Amino acid sequence: MYKVMLVDDEPIIVEGLSRSIAWEKWNCQVVAAAYNGLEGKKVIEEQKPDIVFMDICMPEMDGLAMIAAIHSQFPDLEVCVLTGYRDFEYAKEAIRLGVTRFLLKPSDMGELEEAIEKMCENLKKKGITGEEQTDKEDSAKEEENEKETDAGNASSSFIVKNALSYIEENYTRKLTLADVAEKTYVSQWHLSKLLNRHTGQSFSDLLNHVRIEHAKELLQEPSLRIGEISEQVGFLDLAHFSRVFKKQEGVTANEYRNKILGK
Repeated sequence: MYKVMLVDDEPIIVEGLSRSIAWEKWNCQVVAAAYNGLEGKKVIEEQKPDIVFMDICMPEMDGLAMIAAIHSQFPDLEVCVLTGYRDFEYAKEAIRLGVTRFLLKPSDMGELEEAIEKMCENLKKKGITGEEQTDKEDSAKEEENEKETDAGNASSSFIVKNALSYIEENYTRKLTLADVAEKTYVSQWHLSKLLNRHTGQSFSDLLNHVRIEHAKELLQEPSLRIGEISEQVGFLDLAHFSRVFKKQEGVTANEYRNKILGK
């Protein structure tokens, strides 16, 4: 049977969807529920459902980022958004990121059943029957999905864009790959893979590049010492800053400053 998961911060909605729909009609079974976005993401990773009904306006959750994360990691997953958030541009972006249906609360039974029918049809077209697969088959399918969908995938691009924005906004503090992964709702491994694929650089290289670019701006202010600049752009020690700066620019920070100020 197809595994269905329900994610909504209103228990009455979860209960209503679970009880009022004849899931067996579509060879479906509700296997899990979650009541906030982060819990939902965790349960999706554990249960690996085929179909998810989810709200996108829940506490501690960026709905579009969550959708992007889910589809980037589980490209075959069918998602139906069920929300009271009435914004056409938001709905259009959600669909671009892979949502099959965007339904507004309250939705009637006809809309819900049409969404289920469509998602089941999509799963069948992908060769997903709802039958149990061996771990070996699952692993092979995941590898195939990555090859087919990650490159140029809208969800992956959305995640990378958000990650780069977060790095730019937080480069001055001690920033780790784990911090950025948490903000983009994906694992560290998956984010590292996406950054390498879309930018050709590692997380540390991207972070250092942003820091050095800002350091170059500060070097134009002669009253600032090199050590102060190093701290301001997020480096914990001057020696590390100096090594990274010379590696990126081909000259030391002092040489760069003298060249700039000498013009």
